[in-house]
Amino acid sequence: MSERITILGAGSWGMAVARLLDQNGRDVTLWAYDPREYYKLLQERGDSAKLPRLHLAPTIEITNDLAASVDDSDLVVLAVPAQYLRSVLRGVGSRIRPRLGVVNLAKGIETGSLKRMSEVILEETSVPIERVCTLSGPSHAEEVALDMPTTVVVAGSSDHLTSRVQEIFSCLVFRVYRSSDLVGVELGGSLKNVIAIAAGIVDGLGFGDNTKGALITRGLAEMIRIGATLGAKPETFAGLSGLGDLVTTCCSRHSRNRWVGEQIGMGKKLHEILLNMSMVAEGVETTRSSYSLARHCGVEMPITAEVFHVLFDGKPPLEAIEQLMGRALKAEVWRQTD
Repeated sequence: MSERITILGAGSWGMAVARLLDQNGRDVTLWAYDPREYYKLLQERGDSAKLPRLHLAPTIEITNDLAASVDDSDLVVLAVPAQYLRSVLRGVGSRIRPRLGVVNLAKGIETGSLKRMSEVILEETSVPIERVCTLSGPSHAEEVALDMPTTVVVAGSSDHLTSRVQEIFSCLVFRVYRSSDLVGVELGGSLKNVIAIAAGIVDGLGFGDNTKGALITRGLAEMIRIGATLGAKPETFAGLSGLGDLVTTCCSRHSRNRWVGEQIGMGKKLHEILLNMSMVAEGVETTRSSYSLARHCGVEMPITAEVFHVLFDGKPPLEAIEQLMGRALKAEVWRQTD
């Protein structure tokens, strides 16, 4: 018997995952928040502005009824942007009682609370931690929708759940590994977006491969540093949700976070950039929350701090880079004060 899967969120990633799971033989329901988006999906079975070449098969049910969409589901997949996840769950949290569990796809840290997405899920639903997992890794929706080979990782505290999710999502073009390090996988997928904004700034300023290679390496060091402080395994950041996603997001033409940084580097203002975007760049708010998290934990994250000052304090990007390059010289030892 095919699993009944509800996907909350009909953005580019939600649509791509709906198509993937439908092709894997699952019974898929896709919930769209915006009524206009819902009617467009019903009529066109896709969204040419987000994923021009994606078509949603008639076997995928599309709904605008949040409460009814989660009833009688085996698996609930959350494809809602990180900063909106709590408000969505508050409207339906008590009705989310999937037979298998909840799979989070959002990559972010909640502004204000500084919570990871699994923590938000636990606070807003009655689903126990053993039934909560996060799927993350280098997985641009634009490429998944075209069946380009993609590999990700699913993390959770239950081997049974992560194994089942691995089986449900995997196919010849989408391979899933599993991990028990939920903290590390969630932080990796979130923090890399901040470094991707920095990578975009580097591109916008016209710098080259030397600069970006150094940025990715030192950005990874920051991710490991805060991750270890919060209980993650350092080796997780060498995996798909860490280094894999970091390199992809920092270099890809599909990356909205890299694009935001590029526009900043070219001299545009953040509010102008965001005003003209139809999709969410998670790294903007994650910059705010990760900067606050680093200060709260007493962890040095100089790249994150400079991205924060550029985005929210109006610091000139060249001045931020000079600040990073002019820091005290030291050995390359990845520790809390490196």
